[in-house]
Amino acid sequence: MNKLDDSSLSSFQIAEPMEPLAASPPSSAQVHLDQAPANAMHTQEHSTLRAEVDKAMRRYFQQLEDEPVTDLYQMVISEVESPLLDAVMRYTGNNQSKASIMLGLNRGTLRTKLKQYGLL
Repeated sequence: MNKLDDSSLSSFQIAEPMEPLAASPPSSAQVHLDQAPANAMHTQEHSTLRAEVDKAMRRYFQQLEDEPVTDLYQMVISEVESPLLDAVMRYTGNNQSKASIMLGLNRGTLRTKLKQYGLL
């Protein structure tokens, strides 16, 4: 079963500021996202990825001042997709085969997207 089903996405939490990903995958001895130190939970406010997107979209709409909007979906996807691809490529040590499996994309599609965002 895919670990990123709907229920896990709604409970995904991020802390500000995010640390850069390591150049290689973490070893089993390293801390995982769901095993953050207890003191970090008390010193930093955590929120879901969904909540962060909602806040960003609310700010975006507040700043529009009645300007017409087109291609909003593509704008949001490109804002999220590029850093996602970059992070996964760093995590996998730039191994496209591993990255494509992790992302659930065909390797050719991954290469196309990497080129699109200047990551290849």
